[in-house]
Amino acid sequence: MKIFPVIMAGGSGTRFWPLSRRARPKQFLALAGDQPLLAATVRRLPPLARAADTYVVCGPAHAVAAKKLLKELPARNFIVEPCARNTAPCVGLAALHVAARQKQGLVAMLPSDHHIARPEAFREAIAGAARLAALGHIVTIGIRPHAPETGYGYLKVGAKLPGKAKGRNHAHKVERFVEKPDVVTAARYLADGHYLWNSGIFVFRADVILDEIRRAMPVLGEQLDAIQQSLGTPGYKKTLARVFPDCPSISIDYGVMEKSQKIVVVPADFGWSDVGSFAALPEVRQTDHLGNVAEGDALVIDGHDNVVIATRTRPVAVVGLDGVVVIDAGDAILVCRKDRAQDVRKAVDELARRGRDEVL
Repeated sequence: MKIFPVIMAGGSGTRFWPLSRRARPKQFLALAGDQPLLAATVRRLPPLARAADTYVVCGPAHAVAAKKLLKELPARNFIVEPCARNTAPCVGLAALHVAARQKQGLVAMLPSDHHIARPEAFREAIAGAARLAALGHIVTIGIRPHAPETGYGYLKVGAKLPGKAKGRNHAHKVERFVEKPDVVTAARYLADGHYLWNSGIFVFRADVILDEIRRAMPVLGEQLDAIQQSLGTPGYKKTLARVFPDCPSISIDYGVMEKSQKIVVVPADFGWSDVGSFAALPEVRQTDHLGNVAEGDALVIDGHDNVVIATRTRPVAVVGLDGVVVIDAGDAILVCRKDRAQDVRKAVDELARRGRDEVL
C-alpha cells in the first residue's frame, strides 16, 4: 500500500517570536529536539512512506530553505503556493499533484510543526487510517486527551463505523468539530469521554477529497480544475499564479470536513503535541526537578514552571519568579506570563504597526 505524505509547511510562526521570524517560521526551529520540526516530520515517515513519494507544500519565501533542509526529497516534490490561502486550497492543490501520479493515491496530510514522541505508534496509526481511506473514507486522527487543554480544537466521537474490515472496529463517525473551548468546557469534554483532540492529520484518497471539495466548495473546485488542466505543461506556473490567489482563504476543516458525510475518526495516542506556544515546551523539552526549561546561558533561581531560553553569548537569570517565559534571541527579548504565551502574536502585530520590520 503506497502512501503519499503531504507536509503542510506554510504559516508565519508568530507564536514563537522572537525565535521565529518571517523568514524562519516555527517549522524551521528545533523546538522539540536536535532538528527542525519540518525535518523531524519528514524523517519519521520511513519505512511507512518513501522520500520519493513525500511532498512539501510551502510558500515562495520558504521554498529555498525547505529544499536545503530536505535534500532527500526530489525537487519536483516541493509544491510552492504563490501566496497563502489557508488549508483548503493547500489540500486541493496537493491532491491534484498526487492524483496526477495515481488517481486514487492515498494521501496523508500532515502539519509540519508538530512533535511526535512515539514515531512507530504514529506510523501504525497512519497505516490503519490509510486502510480505511482506501475504502473511500476521509480519516482524521483524534488524540485521546489527558488534560482539559484549551489550546486545541476537539472532535466529538459519534457511532462506531459498521463492518468487519480491518481497522473499522477502531473508527467512528465524527459527530461534530468543536472550536477551542474555555477551561470549564474542556474539563467537561475530558470527563465526558466522547471528545478527542483534533490533530489536524487527515488521510484520504486524492480522488475522494477532490470530489468532496467540488461538492462542498464548488468555486474552489472549478479553480482546482483549471489548475489541473495545466499540470505537467509549461503553462502550469503561470496558471497557478493567476488562479491560486483568487481561491477562497478557508481551512479544510470549515470548508469541507465539517460538511462531509465521509469523515471518520480513529483514536490514537502516540505522544502528540502541536507545540502551540512557548508554554508547551516543557512537554517536549527537558526540564529540571521544578519544571523549568532553561536553555543556552539561562539560569533559574527559586522559581518553578518557567521557560527561559538565552543565547550562548550572554546569561539570562530569572530569580524568584514562577510561570514566566523569557526568550532572548540576541536582537529582541520576550518576557511574558506563561499563561499568556498564546498572546505573543499581539507583540508581533504591534511591532509591525510600528514598522519594526528588522525584528519580524
